[in-house]
Amino acid sequence: MKRLLPLLPLLLLFGWQCTPTTSTTGGLKFAISFTQEMSDAAQDGHIVLMLATNDKSEPRQQINFGLKTQLAFGVDVDGMKPGQDILVDGSTFGFPIRSLNTIPAGEYYVQALINRYETFNLKNGKTVKLPPDQGEGQHWNTKPGNFYNRPFKVTIDPAKSETIKVVMDQKIPPVKEPEDTKYVKHLKIQSKMLSEFWGRPMFLGAHVLLPEGFEEHPNAHYPIMIYHGHFPADFGGFSTEPPDPNMDTTDYSSRFNIYGYNKIQKQEAYNFYKQWISKNFPRFIVVEIQHANPYYDDSYAVNSANLGPYGDAIMFELLPEIEKKYRGIGQGWARFTYGGSTGGWEALAVQMFYPDEFNGCFAACPDPVDFRAFCLVDIYKDKNAYWYESDFKKLAKPAFRNYLGQITATMEETNHYEYVLGAHSRSGDQFDIWEAVYSPQGEDGYPKRIFDKVTGEIDKSVAEYWKENYDLRYILERDWKTLGPKLQGKIHIFCGDMDNYYLNNAVYLMEDFLKKTNNPFYKGEVDYGDRAEHCWNGDHANPNYISRLRYNTMYLPRILKRISESAPKGADVKSWRY
Repeated sequence: MKRLLPLLPLLLLFGWQCTPTTSTTGGLKFAISFTQEMSDAAQDGHIVLMLATNDKSEPRQQINFGLKTQLAFGVDVDGMKPGQDILVDGSTFGFPIRSLNTIPAGEYYVQALINRYETFNLKNGKTVKLPPDQGEGQHWNTKPGNFYNRPFKVTIDPAKSETIKVVMDQKIPPVKEPEDTKYVKHLKIQSKMLSEFWGRPMFLGAHVLLPEGFEEHPNAHYPIMIYHGHFPADFGGFSTEPPDPNMDTTDYSSRFNIYGYNKIQKQEAYNFYKQWISKNFPRFIVVEIQHANPYYDDSYAVNSANLGPYGDAIMFELLPEIEKKYRGIGQGWARFTYGGSTGGWEALAVQMFYPDEFNGCFAACPDPVDFRAFCLVDIYKDKNAYWYESDFKKLAKPAFRNYLGQITATMEETNHYEYVLGAHSRSGDQFDIWEAVYSPQGEDGYPKRIFDKVTGEIDKSVAEYWKENYDLRYILERDWKTLGPKLQGKIHIFCGDMDNYYLNNAVYLMEDFLKKTNNPFYKGEVDYGDRAEHCWNGDHANPNYISRLRYNTMYLPRILKRISESAPKGADVKSWRY
């Protein structure tokens, strides 16, 4: 059986094992199996055993890195057969409590789930086992086909020796595909580049928002906006129907400290539709891309040693297909890109890596754009990602805060949470996807660790690879002589100065460089929101919970201005202005 990670001195020291165990020693154990009705075939994958002290929702919906998380314990399995018991005991790695042996005695709701892996025979000869996306956007707890059990209540005392059986006899159903409407169309293609890399058919999808009057103006060709972000089940934030006036508004958003946020979002979606069809609104095409992959809900839209040539596949396979089918202008001066968080990093990255193919990027709250500020870690100078250096004091590095600076998770906690969900960068979560995208591929076919997942010790050789290939500020500075003339006026970055993930620190470093550029000067903008949290995108007039819903409208005046200033002579700047 595989381990969650290679053997580590720390694990050996404390006896923590991350493999299925057949130990017959005493102590609390869970024997986890699945029924033949689920499958008569042996399964590879990762089992997560979950214990919750409440039944507000299923335990699988209550596992996170925040203060309210419930308990989880993770173990890899290879060739698990129907009816076979996989034991989870005190040696199994857990979060937020490390061992079953030390959980409080009491009543718990018990649930187990297996995130099922498939074997990928990569083009380079490596073989890896990964969870393919099943249309859900790479979420282990909602992935169609994964086995689980209905939660049941038990009284647990870890001081007693007992074995609790958990039988996974439920399967998550398939996701329903979205349907085309007058304005929103859906497109899927098989990517030749990605299929070759992964050794099996791989697909790219897109949700395309068409402009008002698209059918009535068959000779019009349109500028195209690529709206980058996390996996979209459908085109988000657009609705031709207003919210029900009697819609319940008792739902509470702890993030924004307001009630009725669901209704606010629906109203904003309808307001967008009304603006979209209004007389003077620019007639653009807006595209949201589906590029979930075996590691995450999207690929970061760049070429990667571990994910494959997603950048090229999107740029040279998917985008031309969209422009051909929906009458895009198909030239760099008429393409723009924007997004927030992951999408903010992607917007800036694709503008840099394909500088002639886009005419401007609007990068809001981007993931770290300078790895000297990889959140609160300098991967080049720091020795450890989890702890500040000190002769005598042990102080944890924070990972998440609110706008007042109150901390709810540390770097160690967020990564141990991911470690429970999967080895080899397979958790489907944030630090693991950064590793999967940015790292070189290891001899075992999986991404090389930027830092040890248990101890936090940084691998400087991997850090150097990150620097040369994906540190956006470093690459801009290194290549400004050739990149600068192609990017002048195209870079726009926005970030709240109290970003939850400390992403503003990297933006400060990026701004320091951009302000000093010459031959040419960058002629863009970097702006900050006072006490604004994650997803702030440049709107000083509205609260963040409103502005984050308006990406598709707030940048359009700037885009129109850019087109008027930069479109080449003879370009089509009229057919789409009706």
